Amino acid sequence: MPPSFGIMTAQQQVPYAEVLRVWREADAIPAIEHAWLFDHLLPIGGDPDGPILEGWTLLSALAAQTERLRLGLLVTSNRFRPPAMLAKIAATVDIVSDGRLDFGIGAGSRPSLPAARREYDAHGLPYDDAAQAVGSLAEACTIIRRLWTETEPFDFKGSYHHLAAAFGNPKPVQRPHPPIMIGGRSMATLRVVAEHADLWNHTGEDLDDAVSRSALLDKYCAEIGRDPASITRSIHLPVSYQQPAATREAIAKAGHAGFQHIILSLPAPYPAGVAQWVADELITTSA
Repeated sequence: MPPSFGIMTAQQQVPYAEVLRVWREADAIPAIEHAWLFDHLLPIGGDPDGPILEGWTLLSALAAQTERLRLGLLVTSNRFRPPAMLAKIAATVDIVSDGRLDFGIGAGSRPSLPAARREYDAHGLPYDDAAQAVGSLAEACTIIRRLWTETEPFDFKGSYHHLAAAFGNPKPVQRPHPPIMIGGRSMATLRVVAEHADLWNHTGEDLDDAVSRSALLDKYCAEIGRDPASITRSIHLPVSYQQPAATREAIAKAGHAGFQHIILSLPAPYPAGVAQWVADELITTSA
């Protein structure tokens, strides 16, 4: 199968009108199949006190003003929102978009990123250790899927989450539920991917690491009797406006390595006609 291409517009240091402009342009270009935001509450690049828009509310606004693009967050921090609340938010966006949501989720920002870590203290959010974060992610995936699919209220008593008479209504448009993308590279996270994900995303910073982690995911799928091919391999690649050939080379290498879901991260400010430029200079020439 040919790769699927999308764009990412990290909504920091950029006004809403500019993000909307790029998404509307991309919505009219068939070569761009999906579009993504990220999930941070304070900037992780540029002015640390600069503007940043909340991901899910922005995604809902963009869903209402586009018609074709699949859309999502790359990826939601499970540390930010209780899973039942997140399931309700995501179902709402799937309804607003008429069934175009790809549900991205992960354990949360890495402790090695101080610029990301500070947003937890700034918003009064707990920052648990990695083991607890991944355990919570696994339970969250179970809860969210059940809220999207079960027709009767249910109780949930896990190690990290407890719900009484939980019920999701209305359900998402997509059946049985929106595709679940899990982002992350740790061994513990990859085990959650093997059990719960339809897509797995690697940051793309190190292709050799992405390839080795993909092989490890294959192993974990085999251990639980799941076909590894049932999980689409996704990768996030930065775009260089000045050196498109370097971006095309990265796309080609990722494709040859088995990554068939390519997300191209657009640095701000966004040039006029940037979505068409991506289609002409990066996607069409990489086909």
